[in-house]
Amino acid sequence: MRLQRAVLLAAGGLLVASVAHAADGASGDVHWWVWPLGLFVVCFLMGIVAVPAGIGGGTLFVPIVGSFFPFHLDFVRGAGLLVALASALAAGPTLLRGGLGSLRLALPLAVLASASSIGGAMIGLAMPAQLVQTLLGGVVLGIVALMLLSKKSEFPVVARPDALSQALALHGVFIDGATGRTVHWQVHRTAPGLVTFLGIGVLAGMFGIGAGWANVPALNLLMGAPVKVAAGTSGLVLSLVDSSAAWVYINRGAVLPIIAVPSVVGMMLGARIGARLLDVLKGSVIRHMVIAVLFFAGARALLKGTGIWP
Repeated sequence: MRLQRAVLLAAGGLLVASVAHAADGASGDVHWWVWPLGLFVVCFLMGIVAVPAGIGGGTLFVPIVGSFFPFHLDFVRGAGLLVALASALAAGPTLLRGGLGSLRLALPLAVLASASSIGGAMIGLAMPAQLVQTLLGGVVLGIVALMLLSKKSEFPVVARPDALSQALALHGVFIDGATGRTVHWQVHRTAPGLVTFLGIGVLAGMFGIGAGWANVPALNLLMGAPVKVAAGTSGLVLSLVDSSAAWVYINRGAVLPIIAVPSVVGMMLGARIGARLLDVLKGSVIRHMVIAVLFFAGARALLKGTGIWP
C-alpha cells in the first residue's frame, strides 16, 4: 500500500511539473515534437489517477492542456472527448470482469446523457473561446468544491429499491479487493438520477470534459451505488456519452491528429494501470491529488479566460 501511494504521489508531482514546464516553454522557441511528447507523458499520468477516481480523463485533460499548451480551446475540447472515451474503453474490460462496472446500470443513464451531450457540443462550439474558457474555469472550481463537500459513503445503505430500478434490475454483486468482502448492491431514486444525467450530458458535450466528476456523486450519493461501483460504472457511461459528442467536434473539423493521437495513446496506457489500482486502492490519496490538480487547472483556466493571466 505504501508503494502504491508513493507511486501515485510521484505521478501527481510529475503531472504538475510537466504542465508547469509546458507553461514555461510556451513563450520560448521549442521544437514541434515537444508538444506531442508532452501530451503523451501528461496523459499517461492522467490516466493512472483518473480511472480510480472515476472522473474520466477529459476532466483533467481540458483544463490542464487548454491552459498550459499552445492550442486553441476548440481543438483541446475535441481531443478531450476522445481522451475521455479512450480512458473509459481501455479500463472497461477490467472493470466489467471485476464486477466494478455495471453495464445494466450504465445503459439507461448513458442513453439520456448521450442525447443531451450532442446539444451541449453544439452550444459549446457556437460560443466564443474566451467565454468557454472562463465558464470552464468556473465549472472546474465548482467540481473542486463538490469533491471537497461531498462525503462519499463507501457502501451506501439502500433499504428498498424503487419500482423503476426493480423493473430495470439495477442491482449486482462484487468482491471488494481491498477487504475481500462480497458486496451486494442495489440503487434507488432512479427517476431523479435519469434527469440528473440529462444535465450531465450537456456539460460533457459543452466543455469536452466527459463529466465523470458528476457521474460518481450522482451514482453514489443520489442513487446509492457503492463508491467503487459508481467509479467503475462512470467509465462505462463516459464511453457512450463521449462517443456521441465527439462526432460533433469531428464533423466541425475540431479534432487534430497531432493533438488527439499522443493524448489518446498516453491516456489508454495509463488507464489500464488505473483500472487495476481501483480494485485494491483506497480512494483518499487519489481523490486528494485530483482535487489539488483540478484546483490549480481551474484557477488557471478562469484567469486565462478573464485575461488576468493570459
